[in-house]
Parts: sequence; C-alpha cells; structure tokens
Amino acid sequence: MQLQPEVDFCPRCPAAALFLPSRRYMGAVGSSRVMCDNVPGLVSRQRQLCRRHPEAMLSIGRGVAAWTAECQHQFRRHRWDCNALERGQRLLGRVLQRSDRESAFVHAISSAGVVFAITRACSQGELKSCSCDPKKKGSAKDSKGHFDWGGCSDNIDYGIKFARAFVDAKERRGKDARALMNLHNNRAGRKAVKRFLKQECKCHGVSGSCTLRTCWLAMADFRKTGDYLWKKYNGAIQVVMNQDGTGFTVANKRFKKPTKNDLVYFESSPDYCIRDRDVGSLGTAGRVCNQTSRGMDSCEVMCCGRGYDTSRVSRMTKCECKFHWCCAVRCQDCLELSLHKLMQLWKDVFLAGLF
Repeated sequence: MQLQPEVDFCPRCPAAALFLPSRRYMGAVGSSRVMCDNVPGLVSRQRQLCRRHPEAMLSIGRGVAAWTAECQHQFRRHRWDCNALERGQRLLGRVLQRSDRESAFVHAISSAGVVFAITRACSQGELKSCSCDPKKKGSAKDSKGHFDWGGCSDNIDYGIKFARAFVDAKERRGKDARALMNLHNNRAGRKAVKRFLKQECKCHGVSGSCTLRTCWLAMADFRKTGDYLWKKYNGAIQVVMNQDGTGFTVANKRFKKPTKNDLVYFESSPDYCIRDRDVGSLGTAGRVCNQTSRGMDSCEVMCCGRGYDTSRVSRMTKCECKFHWCCAVRCQDCLELSLHKLMQLWKDVFLAGLF
C-alpha cells in the first residue's frame, strides 16, 4: 500500500501555499521521487526541483507556516482576515482565482516566506546545495571604518534564486494577465526580504574598544517584511493590460506607474461582509469589533452596518504580583471582565439567503 502525502490542494494556488509532506512521510517512503510525484498540483519544473532538493521542501513547509501567520497578523483587523487559509485550501483557491488586492498580497507574502525559509535553512546548514554567503569574505569598509567579513552571512541571493525557480514555475506556463500579475507580485515579495538585510558586527579589542570588527549580513525578523508588504497592499495600484499583452499600465492615469516594489491588481475586492464561498469570503458574523475605533476594525465597518451584540467575557489573570526574598514571585488570582462587540449572526444568515 503506497503512502499518500499529507497535503491540501487548490487549483491555481501559489506553489508556496502547498502544505508539503512531513519529515515522517519522507522517511517512510525513502525516496524523493515517490514523495515528489505524489504531491498534487506541482508542475514539471517544480517536481524536478523537489527531486533534486527534497530537503528544501521541508524548509518551504516552514515558510508556509511563517507567511500564513504573518498574513493573519496583518489582516487581523479587517473583514477578510486571511483565516481562509485555515479553513481549507479550496477556500483560499477562491481568493486566488481573483485578481484583487488580497490575492496580490498573498502571492507577495508567500513568495517572501519561501525566500526567508530557504535562506535561513542555508545558514543553518540544513541544505546540501547552499551554505553561508560565499561572497562575504576578506576585508571591507563602511562608514565606521574597516572590518573583516566573518560569521555566517545569510545567503539571500540563493534564497531568491530558489524561490524564483520554484514559486514562479507555475505562472511561467501561462501567458494571461493573471499570470503576469502574479509574477510581478511574487518578485515584489522576494525583493521585500532582501530590502531588510542588515549588517551586524562584533567588536574585538581591549575593554570593547572595537579596534577590530567582524561583520556579517543577516535577515531581519519576518515581521518587517510583513509590515512593508502591508503598506504596499494599502498602496496597491490597479492596472490593465497594455495593447500588445506584454505588460500593464495604470487603470487610472492620475496614479503613478507601478515600480518593481509595488503590488498590482486588476479587479476590485468584494466587501467580504457575508459568507460567499465563490469569492473566498467567510463573512464577518461572530467577529469581534472595536466600538471606539474609527478604523477597519470599528463596529460600523466590521459589521457592515448590520449592528452588533455585546458579550461579557470573564477570565482569570495574575495580578498584584510581589517579589519575596529569595527568589519567588507570588501573585493573586483576579477576575477580569471585558465586553466584546460581536456581529449579529442572524442578520448574516438572512442576507446570505439561507432562510
């Protein structure tokens, strides 16, 4: 009996959205060819990379976890909160079949997640095909003076190269507008990770005099990439295909032409107010809103003008903590009450046409 990989699949999901097999499965089959041939949705080029670098697939799996968590963090106060990723790949596929701003963000952050995960795996010696950045050797100079390259510089160029080959492979088969849009946003995501590559140094000398410095390049926390792409999402530019079908131009001539760092989209987003699986919307029924906010998480915006209910929530917390010599901290148990504003479920059901 042949083991099947533990994956969910949706049509036209970015390759970085595939939940790839676990290490337990890889050990069970003992063959990268068997594993790679049983992952659904991969195109020929991706299967080749999978067979050649099976250990990289585990890193991509970690990249999936990183970008899904970051996507949910960035959208936590919006009607579409990226939790469609947790409810099944088919629902995510509905979002990605569109060409709106949410799809643009998912392609960018997923591509960035692969770059981040592969680069980190190189530095940690988990991949046979790469290691620390081989170009960072010898001496160099910056605004603070001379220094020696040392330690392990993150090999971001390899991470970008691998991510481009793997993630873009599916889109490069297509010649339509959506494929062109996805390739653009994939590249924007990859560039975002490299944007926050930073130089870190360690001083050597008497009493920390820093007469000698050893430096290396390191990626910043993935949250910085997420925050940057979130700003790009809010400033995403709507475009249309040009006449020869080789690129796009701005839909509104009053806006600037998009750069390689910008996110682009073709169609407007749905309002995500009610549950509609055709567009990947779970609706906002049951979500918590902020009565005092004037932003996207306000009760007026989050509830789509349908009103909300107030729920009293209680929980036990530690309070009045005191330090006792030596060496203990003792706290009281306190009951904390809070009021949650919840969207009215019955109105959502009614608007969805279920009754």
